[in-house]
This record gives sequence, C-alpha cells and structure tokens, in this order.
Amino acid sequence: MSFLRLIYLALAVWGAVHPMAYFGPWIAENGFDVAALVAEWKATGAVTGLYWDLVISAIALTVWILAEVSVRRNWLALVAIPATFLIGVSCGLPLYLFLRSRPVK
Repeated sequence: MSFLRLIYLALAVWGAVHPMAYFGPWIAENGFDVAALVAEWKATGAVTGLYWDLVISAIALTVWILAEVSVRRNWLALVAIPATFLIGVSCGLPLYLFLRSRPVK
C-alpha cells in the first residue's frame, strides 16, 4: 500500500473517531434526539454557517462519487456516501480518496 493511501486511510479513521469524541458525550446526555441535534447546529449564526458548509460539501462529494463510480465502475467506493452522511465529510472524503486510489487492475 502506498504512503499516500495510508495517509488517506489514517485521515478517514481520524475523521470518524475525533468528531465522535464530541458527539458521544452529547448523545449520552441528550439521547438520540435528532431534532435537538439539528437545533444545536442552528444555535448561532457561526454554527449555522458551518452546518450549511458541511451539508453543501457532503452533497458535492456525493455527486462526485456517483459521477466517478458510474465511469470507473468502482462500486466499493459507494461506501463513502453513507460514511459521509452518517459520520461526516471528515471521514467520507478521505475514505473515498483511499478507495479511489487503489491500484487499477
């Protein structure tokens, strides 16, 4: 495995674990209340801006993944879409780059 692929994989793992250090305690305190979580994301203008930045980035990443998968036929790369929306762009993007950069057979 190339050094670049290892970096992508490490970033994907970090992007999955680090945000959960913040979400985990919040979920333990508030339960799995999606409405309350979205309300937190819209608590201030700065947080709302970050929320929309990530939503737009997630949609753009999804469009890119779908466009490339349809051409490259790298079906495994579709795993990055649920990773993006269930974990975050910080995991989905490096995971997709990791899956996309595997050697062509």
